[in-house]
Amino acid sequence: MVQITHTEIDVQSVFGSVRSPEAGGIDVFIGTTRNHSGRRIVASLSYEAYEPMALKIMSRLEAEACVRWSLVKVALVHRLGEVPTGEASVVIAVSSAHRHESFEACRFLIDQLKKEVPIWKTEQFADGSVERSGSSHGVESGGVV
Repeated sequence: MVQITHTEIDVQSVFGSVRSPEAGGIDVFIGTTRNHSGRRIVASLSYEAYEPMALKIMSRLEAEACVRWSLVKVALVHRLGEVPTGEASVVIAVSSAHRHESFEACRFLIDQLKKEVPIWKTEQFADGSVERSGSSHGVESGGVV
């Protein structure tokens, strides 16, 4: 399952989507909005993406992980728009026969998603400053990187 959503991610549903009688290990990564970045207080955080390319790359990463490890099921879900403090911005769930594959595949997926998928984060800080970050992956981002 590969999804981009503009609403709160149902973490339990993502977890449930990878459950299987074949799976002896399930690994779940949940990336949440924290109230600070370094020493600065985060007032708000939002994400934007080039959605067609993001979904295409996320699907490729899912397929690559399934080839590299013997995975039963995979789910990658990323939220766009404003993500309040404490809520999930990304959830990755992986199931496999054994825990080792699940751990490795889940780490690979979050690391590659952050590197390759054209999703940009904008943090607005309490001091009024703004910082943008994310993968450009060859996408013209109008100054957002």
